[in-house]
Amino acid sequence: MSAETPSLPNTSLPDTWRKPPMIANPVLRYGLLAAVVIYIGWAFFMLPIDWERISQGMTRAARIFSGAFPPSFERSGLLIDGFLESLKIAILATVGGVLLSIPIAFMAAKNLAPRPVYLLGRGLIIVARSFHPVIVAIIFVKAVGFGPFAGVLTLIIYSIGFVAKMLAERIEEIDWGQVEAMRAVGAGYFPTLIYAVFPQIMPRQIGLSIYQLDSNLRASAVVGIVGAGGIGSTLANAFGRYDYDFALAITMVIVAVILVSEAISGQIRKRVW
Repeated sequence: MSAETPSLPNTSLPDTWRKPPMIANPVLRYGLLAAVVIYIGWAFFMLPIDWERISQGMTRAARIFSGAFPPSFERSGLLIDGFLESLKIAILATVGGVLLSIPIAFMAAKNLAPRPVYLLGRGLIIVARSFHPVIVAIIFVKAVGFGPFAGVLTLIIYSIGFVAKMLAERIEEIDWGQVEAMRAVGAGYFPTLIYAVFPQIMPRQIGLSIYQLDSNLRASAVVGIVGAGGIGSTLANAFGRYDYDFALAITMVIVAVILVSEAISGQIRKRVW
């Protein structure tokens, strides 16, 4: 007596895997997409755009660009002084911002700080991250006057907003076993931080400091436009005098310096992390 082999159902399986959509319901998915498209179109047509002024601006832009070529490096002394001032602003702001970011980061780490201290630390980070550096620069320019000191204060706030947040998240990811080992032998709070926490976060801290120095160098050119010193002030003065060829030379130097600093900081961060 021969046993018959059961026949398997003829099912066709897909040959390729396709990522499932974020919203499974197609009606809801396409409805949201249509709503976004409609809103973008409505927002665009509701903006008070003066097309006549834009057409006139194209003529002015052509005049500016025609006056910018070829770039003029005749006043290279002003350019070098502005760049060196931006470098000083970036270095001082990075040092000050990192030094202030370390205690704020420990305050904002949920696994180390009591809840009231944690909320205070997070509040400081949120305030530092809430405003664009240009807005902060305008406030400090009004408070302490034009010049590099306003730029240093601005970029210190800017550094705290980034470094403290990233460092606090790294502290919350540490291996807690090392902390428990220090506490088991009777170590106090500060020895535990020095010997159990700092060694784990030091590579990230070094990488963040290098990145922030690079970022502050770029930001110093922006905040300088509103009077906070540095190469940005030199660029703003060049535009104010209609020296478009000198302004183009300054812009080219800014781009070149940022490219070089980005390459150097990228290599250092790669080795540290």
